[in-house]
Amino acid sequence: MSRAALPDWGYGIDTQPDPPRVEAVRPLHAGRHAAADGLHKLAAASASLPALSADDYEEAVIDLLSELLRDIAHARQPEVERTLRGESAHESMSELMRERMDDRTARVVLRRMLQAQGMWFQLLSIAEQSTAMRRRREIEIEGGYDQLPDSFARVIAEVADAGVPAAEVRDALSHLKVRPVLTAHPTEAKRVTVLEIHRRIYRRLMELESPRWTPRERTALVLALRNDIELLWMSGELRLEKPTVAQEVAWGLHFFGETLFEAVPLLFDKLENALERHYPGERFDLPRFFQFGSWIGGDRDGNPFVDDSVTRATLHENRLACLKRYRLRLVELTQMLSITSEALPAPDSFHEALARALMASGEPTSIASRNPGELFRQYLTCILRRLDATLANASRPADGAPVQGGYTSADELAADLLVIEQTLLATESGQLARMLIRPLRHEVETFRFSTVQLDLRQNTTVIEQALRALWRATCGTSGEPPASDSQEWKAWLLSELGQASDSEAERERRFLALPPEAAQTLQIFRTVREMRQQVDRNAFGAFILSMTHRANDVLGVYLLAKEAGLFSDAAGTESCTLPVVPLLETIDDLRRAPEILRELLAVPMVRRSIRAQGGVQEIMIGYSDSNKDGGFFASNWELSKAQTKIKRLGDELGISIAFFHGRGGSVSRGGIPAGRAIAALPAGSVNGRFRVTEQGEVVSFKYANRGTAQYHVELLASSVLEHTLKSEREEALLPKGEFDEAMEALSGASRAAYAKFIEQPGVLAYFQAASPLEELSMLNMGSRPARRFGAKSLQDLRAIPWVFAWAQNRHALTGWYGVGSAIEGFLSVRQERGLDLLRRMFDESRLFRLVIDEVEKTLAQVNVDIAREYASLVQDEQTRDTLFRQIEAEYQLTVKMVKTVTGSPGLGARFPKFTARLQRRLPAIDLISRQQIELLRLYRSAETERQRRAYQVPLLLSINCIASGFGATG
Repeated sequence: MSRAALPDWGYGIDTQPDPPRVEAVRPLHAGRHAAADGLHKLAAASASLPALSADDYEEAVIDLLSELLRDIAHARQPEVERTLRGESAHESMSELMRERMDDRTARVVLRRMLQAQGMWFQLLSIAEQSTAMRRRREIEIEGGYDQLPDSFARVIAEVADAGVPAAEVRDALSHLKVRPVLTAHPTEAKRVTVLEIHRRIYRRLMELESPRWTPRERTALVLALRNDIELLWMSGELRLEKPTVAQEVAWGLHFFGETLFEAVPLLFDKLENALERHYPGERFDLPRFFQFGSWIGGDRDGNPFVDDSVTRATLHENRLACLKRYRLRLVELTQMLSITSEALPAPDSFHEALARALMASGEPTSIASRNPGELFRQYLTCILRRLDATLANASRPADGAPVQGGYTSADELAADLLVIEQTLLATESGQLARMLIRPLRHEVETFRFSTVQLDLRQNTTVIEQALRALWRATCGTSGEPPASDSQEWKAWLLSELGQASDSEAERERRFLALPPEAAQTLQIFRTVREMRQQVDRNAFGAFILSMTHRANDVLGVYLLAKEAGLFSDAAGTESCTLPVVPLLETIDDLRRAPEILRELLAVPMVRRSIRAQGGVQEIMIGYSDSNKDGGFFASNWELSKAQTKIKRLGDELGISIAFFHGRGGSVSRGGIPAGRAIAALPAGSVNGRFRVTEQGEVVSFKYANRGTAQYHVELLASSVLEHTLKSEREEALLPKGEFDEAMEALSGASRAAYAKFIEQPGVLAYFQAASPLEELSMLNMGSRPARRFGAKSLQDLRAIPWVFAWAQNRHALTGWYGVGSAIEGFLSVRQERGLDLLRRMFDESRLFRLVIDEVEKTLAQVNVDIAREYASLVQDEQTRDTLFRQIEAEYQLTVKMVKTVTGSPGLGARFPKFTARLQRRLPAIDLISRQQIELLRLYRSAETERQRRAYQVPLLLSINCIASGFGATG
């Protein structure tokens, strides 16, 4: 049986491994330890792994990986081994930097020391992911499948036990729509090569869990694991050149080939099983509720390297990825379904379908004679022929002749697979239908012929520039158009939207007359019109308008779509076929959201477009810029309030609202654990529909391994379903006037304290000097130009480097600053009654509890002593001392206030697993932080370019290292 056909028991465990081929596995470098007894002792120790509890297993695996890494370091760079053991590591590295950086050997040793620490963080993460899978297995063994956290089994069991009727569950499922969106923001430094090695290490650990191996086989497995770690040692971690967008596309598609094509069909199967168990006899028709989106190759905001040719190439690569996957699966099925007509007589309907397929193939005799009597193989061969023609058309050059006989849509392929599935069901072979055919049909229905739905994104400034050029072309003038926030500008937009479209020839004439920049912007929409027909009707998701400030901004996008021919009627006055999603990012824009949307939804064309697109208006909300704008507490409260108000407005106007959550990897950018984040959203705000960005290190953490990928897609989908079914019944989400009043007071005070700090003179100078802010631009993590990290003012600075650099310099103030002052001020006014209220909120308000929990976790990552050393890089003594005193005082106050509210004896005491993971990393992170400070000082004071180059790579490695240690960048 093929790997894809094997059953899944809910853990995402790979298939049972074959015995290792001992003779084929040799150490890459026969180090003194690995060559003899050391390796055999490690192998013998690993024999206990299958019997260990999850906690003991984690420690044993960490010890195993630690010993193997040290063994490799001893064999290849003994000085590095001493660093890994913590023996005078700081002194050794400092000596190398200060006295011997002109020595090439010393530079190599320093780089290896930093690389080895980064590798250790990566190995720790793999061990912890493996342990998490083991814990979930233990839970199911002890309590049963329905007790598995974050699963459909538990959610459906709980709602069934609570007496929720099948009709209500059926209604929730009917509009369930979950779509994580992969983005290419510059927050991921891992190359695909490194990700592949990580996956092999993860699989080796799984293999070592089996008790079946002989000592000889187990030794071979440990040796293979050592080889993988040694390959990681020898693989370059830093990109020598910036990746192209095409490389970013390949990076994103890597996860589909490795895990995601399989994960989504299994998700549907898990939900179907849970419904069958807890609602026996009830029928549920599940829509394809889980799909992936992507911004990679479609996000032009700040990235001039994404142009029309790149977007087109991206669509073709996305198309080829799924088509090749389907072909591979069809070949497997053709090999497996060797059912003869004598063993399983097929109904007449299947014979008729086969006859049609054979005639359409052009080779009926050849196909029938090759597999005589094997009707399913004949039918699958016909499908393969059609798919091959589809692949040939997808791969042909633009001027090549089309191949006839291919599929015109994914629906046709899914229908052909359904014929086989229904035939097997009709002939009492339902298990074969369910395990072999249905997963592939679900893949085709989910990923279609585009793998992902590609969103397009551009910012308001660029859109406005294109509109101003169009205004001049339409009005036949070179003058200045009205201001974008004026009634005159709105009147022009509405007038153009209300008039019948000009002829195609007239629109083409205008397009050719536009300035190059404006023409490029309009071409985005023209490409949508063309490529939908070539690739798939669902190849595109939506147009995301960054930094939406007013309704006019969104109306302008509709006008460009009309100019490109994206309206459903020839006159171009009825409805737009491309969803337009405003992205509200700043706190001021979030507060104006109801006003913006009320004005927008008052336009009949907009309402008609929403109805034609399914009756849902999507709103994207930004966690990053709202945090940078007002601090962590205020951001979370304003985001929550905005969702509540927007939903209420939608209810008033009779329009369903769906939220697209623009989260990043770090806590400061919304990177809170997904299950808890969804559970804390306002009651009724999800209603089955949920989109969220997944970027950088988040993508590789969640989706690099099969087990974790299956867990995370189920966690996301089950959390959305649970919120939909339960949120309006839950006490923890019900509005409470006194709680809301307290949140408003705390948010205002927190924002005021945060603003008072960041608006002081000298803050940007302090930040630039006391962190590697400017040096981040040298990291080739994304295709976007380095200037995204540059800034002349705090307003110019993008949210990603803002968060990234504060995390690097161990201040981490984006995740806590202002909270201490807010709570202290609240308690100074309300005294004991205030403390009692905050403690009740901590117990009863899910949002307040979530914010306080994440603040506490962030505070645990701060190191005031090391932060002070970073501050020493600021040359202006008065600026340095003034600002750092404020930071230190607010930190101490916030620690005190958080402990006061929670009753916790110390930071992290309430989170033992989090604290254990952090404590494993902090000694090494602290060491690297101190080395980074010295490297920054030396790099910035270097007198020659040669000296700067000597410090550059170690400095960048230190940035990678710290980011890897904390598990987040931006």
